[in-house]
Amino acid sequence: MKKSIRILALSLTLAAAVAGGAAFAAHRYNMAEEQAVYGLAEEAAVLKQGSTGSEVRTVQTKLKRWGYYDGAIDGIYGSRTKKAVIYFQKKNGLTADGIVGKKTFAALGIMNEANGGSSGSSGTSSGANGYTSSDVYLLARCIYGEARGESYEGQVAVGAVVLNRVKSPSFPNTISGVIYQKGAFTAVDDGQINLTPNQTAINAAKDAMNGWDPTYGCLYYYNPATATSQWIFSRETVTTIGKHVFAI
Repeated sequence: MKKSIRILALSLTLAAAVAGGAAFAAHRYNMAEEQAVYGLAEEAAVLKQGSTGSEVRTVQTKLKRWGYYDGAIDGIYGSRTKKAVIYFQKKNGLTADGIVGKKTFAALGIMNEANGGSSGSSGTSSGANGYTSSDVYLLARCIYGEARGESYEGQVAVGAVVLNRVKSPSFPNTISGVIYQKGAFTAVDDGQINLTPNQTAINAAKDAMNGWDPTYGCLYYYNPATATSQWIFSRETVTTIGKHVFAI
């Protein structure tokens, strides 16, 4: 009888050990699986040499439009795309590692899929980044009237100044209020604000609205060759793009 009890106890012990081992193995498997999924998510959050797909094409399109990239828009992140990204990063004060992560996506005006957005720019027929189509068109008119002879980056910069003023407590809090503030923009004073903007100016308006700010937060810009206000020369210069000096 005692022998039978000992055999039964031993059997139960062995069964518990086997079950515990299986549970531990399953736990390790689940942890490994979670780590693999997390790794894939981390991989998807960035674009780098070797990446392919629609997001790469969007990046290439942006960089080519702005003059950083001269290769094919093929959705393949090769050495030429990496070189263009590094050039863009250096010009925009980002870590120049050739990897398109969260900050570089933001500077490009792109919400990437891994961060909950689409693979392209957030500009739509209803506007860009929450702005209305009327806001886009008015900003494009201002850009066209003020800077149509400037580089694409210079045109985006003018749009960025308008938007920086909207955010500043020192200026009106709407795009129309900023643009039509008395004496603020030459294009309003001389009527060029009423010219029909081209697609380049519209694209520049959308890119500014999507977060690209080549001025790093400037509230003013001027052409030193034509400016007549001595006050504007007293402002702290941040950067110069084309013929315009951008200041705070």
